Amino acid sequence: MQNEKNHQAIDRLLYIMQELRQKCPWDRKQTLDTLRCLTIEEVFELSDAIVEKNMPEIKKELGDILLHIVFYSQIAKENNAFDFADVCNSLCEKLIYRHPHVFGDAHASTSEEVKETWEKIKLQEKDRKKSVLSGVPKALPAMIKAYRIQDKAHGVHFDYPNIGECWEKVKEEMLEFEAEKDKKDKLKMEEEFGDLLFALIKYANFLGIQAEDALEKTNRKFIERFTKMEEFVLKDGKSLPDLSVSEMSKYWNLTKDHE
Repeated sequence: MQNEKNHQAIDRLLYIMQELRQKCPWDRKQTLDTLRCLTIEEVFELSDAIVEKNMPEIKKELGDILLHIVFYSQIAKENNAFDFADVCNSLCEKLIYRHPHVFGDAHASTSEEVKETWEKIKLQEKDRKKSVLSGVPKALPAMIKAYRIQDKAHGVHFDYPNIGECWEKVKEEMLEFEAEKDKKDKLKMEEEFGDLLFALIKYANFLGIQAEDALEKTNRKFIERFTKMEEFVLKDGKSLPDLSVSEMSKYWNLTKDHE
C-alpha cells in the first residue's frame, strides 16, 4: 500500500508539472538558469526549518525542493536531455554501487568504514588526475566548504592522529595570529585568522560538532537577546544609540537574566 501511495503521489506531481509547463505563462518561461538562484533560496529555507526543528516547515520546504527537481527534469525532458526517471535511476545506480556492504559482498560495521569506502569508490569513478578535493563545490559558503574539504581529506587519512594534536594546532594558529596582529600587518592578520578558523572547524569535527550549526545557533541566540534588550530599553523610554557602553551592558545582562 505504501509503494502504491508513493507511486500515485509522484505520478500526480509529474502530471501537474507537465500541465504547468504547458498552460502557465510563468512556469513556461522558466529555464535552468532562471531557477538556479530560487533553488539555492529554497535550500536555505529548508536549513532554517531544520535548525528550528519545525517539522511542518521541513515538510513544506522539502516539497519546494522536490518541485525544483521535477521542474529541472521537465525542462531537460523537453530538450531531449533526460527526464525524472533518468534522474531517479541514475541516483539508484550510484547508491547501489557506492554501498557494496549493502548490495554486494563487502563488509562495513561502522559509519567510519562506510565513509572510507564511499570516498575510495568516488576516487575510482573519477579521472585519477583529478584531486580528492575536486568534488567540493566552489560556491559553497566558506565554513561549510572548510568542513567538506576536511572531511574529504580525512577520507584518505590525511588528518591529525588525535584530538590533542588538533588542539595544539589551534593554539599554534592563535599564536601566529597574535604575532601578526602585533605587527599590524592586515593581510597577514587576515591569512592567519583564516588559518585559525580552519583549525577551529577541524577541532569541532573531532568533537562531533558541526561548526556551521553551532555558529547559526549563536547567531539566532544573539538576535533574540538583542531584540529583547531593545524592548527593555524602549520600555524605559530610552534610545539604544544614546546609551553608554556600561548602560548597554546592564540591559544586556538584564536580558540574559530573564531567559
